[in-house]
Amino acid sequence: MAQLVHDFETGSMDQKDLLGGKGANLAEMTRLGIPVPPGFTITTDACRAYLESGTVPPGLFEEVGEHLERLEARMGRTLGDGADPLLVSVRSGAKFSMPGMMETVLNIGLNDTSVEGLSAQTDNPRFAWDSYRRLLQMYGKTVLDVDGEAFEDALDEAKAAKGVTADVDLDADDLRALVARFKAVIEEATGAPFPQDPREQLRGAVVAVFDSWNSPRAILYRRREQIPTDLGTAVNVQAMAFGNRGSDSGSGVAFTRDPATGETGVYGDYLQDAQGEDVVSGIRNTLHLADLERIDKASYDQLVDIMARLEAHYRDMCDIEFTIERGHLWMLQTRVGKRTAEAAFRIAVDLVDEGAITEEEALMRVTGDQLAQLMFPHFDPEGARTLLAKGMSASPGAAVGAAVFDSDTAVRLAEEGTPVILVRRETNPDDLHGMVAAAGILTSRGGKTSHAAVVARGMGRTCVCGAETLEVDTKAGQFTTHDGTVVRQGDTISIDGTTGEVFAGEVAVYASPVVRYFEGTMSVEDGGPLVAAVDRLMSAADKHRRMQVRANADNAEDAARARRFGAEGIGLCRTEHMFLGERRELVEHLILAESDADRQRVFDELLPLQRADFVELFEAMDGLPVTVRLLDPPLHEFLPDFTELSVKVAVAEATGQPHDTESLLLLAVRRLHEENPMLGLRGVRLGIAIPGLFEMQSRAILEAAAIVTERGGHAHPEIMVPLVGSVEELRNIRIEIDEAAHEVRTEHSVHLDHHIGTMIELPRAALTAGEIAGAADFFSFGTNDLTQTTWGFSRDDVESSFFSRYMEAGILGSSPFENIDRAGVGRLVRIGTDEGRKTKPDLKVGVCGEHGGDPESVHFFEERKLDYVSCSPFRVPVARLEAGRAVVKGLAR
Repeated sequence: MAQLVHDFETGSMDQKDLLGGKGANLAEMTRLGIPVPPGFTITTDACRAYLESGTVPPGLFEEVGEHLERLEARMGRTLGDGADPLLVSVRSGAKFSMPGMMETVLNIGLNDTSVEGLSAQTDNPRFAWDSYRRLLQMYGKTVLDVDGEAFEDALDEAKAAKGVTADVDLDADDLRALVARFKAVIEEATGAPFPQDPREQLRGAVVAVFDSWNSPRAILYRRREQIPTDLGTAVNVQAMAFGNRGSDSGSGVAFTRDPATGETGVYGDYLQDAQGEDVVSGIRNTLHLADLERIDKASYDQLVDIMARLEAHYRDMCDIEFTIERGHLWMLQTRVGKRTAEAAFRIAVDLVDEGAITEEEALMRVTGDQLAQLMFPHFDPEGARTLLAKGMSASPGAAVGAAVFDSDTAVRLAEEGTPVILVRRETNPDDLHGMVAAAGILTSRGGKTSHAAVVARGMGRTCVCGAETLEVDTKAGQFTTHDGTVVRQGDTISIDGTTGEVFAGEVAVYASPVVRYFEGTMSVEDGGPLVAAVDRLMSAADKHRRMQVRANADNAEDAARARRFGAEGIGLCRTEHMFLGERRELVEHLILAESDADRQRVFDELLPLQRADFVELFEAMDGLPVTVRLLDPPLHEFLPDFTELSVKVAVAEATGQPHDTESLLLLAVRRLHEENPMLGLRGVRLGIAIPGLFEMQSRAILEAAAIVTERGGHAHPEIMVPLVGSVEELRNIRIEIDEAAHEVRTEHSVHLDHHIGTMIELPRAALTAGEIAGAADFFSFGTNDLTQTTWGFSRDDVESSFFSRYMEAGILGSSPFENIDRAGVGRLVRIGTDEGRKTKPDLKVGVCGEHGGDPESVHFFEERKLDYVSCSPFRVPVARLEAGRAVVKGLAR
């Protein structure tokens, strides 16, 4: 096997696949001459080999031993030495950042002997015993799988006995006693004493990090972030730097720009006399990074200089972990920092203006999902509100929900449809499933770099941290405000992640400035830096993109909104939506019609109604194409429920009430009953089974186009025949449409620029697309039904039944109804497009399923060179952005 261990001096930032993100960046900082505690990285190859075989790769620990000896020689100390011990940390580090999802163990090398040597060498017994108790706590929970609450309870008992509330108030004797208690907890739980051999500790910690790749929280995080499951994690072994050696020491996390807003400046948290885990866990409220200048100006100035160097080198906002040990600054990690959607847009544009990146690179720094987050509503500043507390604005947005105090309850209520706000003193990685389920997260401890803040920003969740005036009692399921107000589980609260405010009850919301900008009610100048950044990058995306973006809209109001959002036409108008409400009765009459004359009377009533609908639609989209799908209803959606109608008829018969119409309708319902209506009499089959239906609709469309044309407008109708599986079906209906078009042209004496196409939503249609193209002017892939018919899934049924199990088992990485199934449905799209264009090179091909607004799917459609995507009006800006990004990404390959 290839080399499995690399010293920091030999790597670089370009080796994330092999060294993981943390290891690659530690190597890069070392290469740049930045003060990094020395160490080495165990590669992701080693982790993958372990996960595949269940055993450590042969020779791994021998190789680790060789690198450890070099580290010992460099440091002039030996791991676990009784007189002057070298201590190391063992940290995970996957290719992609997974904050808090995997394991870390600090202070490896301490035992009953070396703790005395550390005490003597540092002349600080409290520091030595505090370090030992931390090792026991981390190692016990992480490596030996001891319940973490056993250690927390023992620590709380020690503080209670001393009459203090903070860990730093325990002295050396208190901590010595706590170490003895922790050792007893481990032996009671495992049946064996804590290992005193430092190298055994090191081996156990490395294996624990490997195992943590497949911990439930890591799996959940990867699934949510769509991180591949087979990457594995690297392991970084590094000489310890101690931030818990007194008031002249400390640990912190810094950002080169504000990760919440993107504003330039120095942002972060600092804790005196603390190790790094204290900062990110949120167990103690931190100082602002600016306070470090007052506490230790020399270290602060050096830190600011290093931060500027790192941002210039990485050409992006950096997230940095550091430790100060007795006035000496050590850099423990850097990475491109996670940020909110607002920060992503603002930072990308600012970096372009600063000359650090190009406009094309800026487009690759933002995503459609982030743009969608910016379009969520905000709290109305004029709305009634009762302020409960104020914390830190950790992740922006407006969230309203029931207060819940544990993650399992958050998941259960969210699955029942209740929006929830997860309230905790601080979150930890085990809370991930609750954080995913929650609409927002509120903590009473921690700062902008705490676990809750970092994870919330990465997920786009609203978060308020460090609301320290709140007394959170998770066991009682309540929190108490400074004035004694009690909020209990289930009570509604509202949190503002932009201001850090927490309100009682439900606060009214209003449209975000980004939505108002797209609507045209807010100018770029009035929208501030965020709207200016969105405008800049949307213009760049529109400049680069090749595909058009249309909207799915069934009425003039939605069409007009879509146009304001930048839609370049209607890609899907579903005419069945025009038959609901009062018109539904006309469909019943059509079904009950026994003769051509009866049907024609219904058509005569429906025609002017449909025509008026289409006039409004064409006027709203003046000059742009409008694709109208002919009627495609499963008929059961337009008929009374069979059981209810049977009961109604039976009651009428029993009571002597008239029921002729109901009886006729019951006969029709019985005659048309289908076991699987989604695969029954619908689409083109309905148009053939009910002669004149599609002709009437086509006439309404074309007459509307003629009327708009006569008024001086420009209508471009595209008539789409749904559910075609055979070219003969399309030819049959096309004859009717062409006849209607000829008659309308003659009657109105206008030229009608219309096209006839079909919706490709059956596998057979895709496979015979070459034939179908001979009778079609355009194809539009209906990927919703194409996914259903390809997989044999009924979407409504499977998503509510076994999909969650499929996701948990790794059978599906994501829902094929959300992201295009490239291997199956995507292959049919490719076949249908290629075969259709072989027959008709100028065939226009688009997508009108929901995948048309999904960022990942838009990139696939660009790869296949489709002409347009169509999505809901709200998703139009997202599709525009992603269509531009897809072109830039393709050019960068």
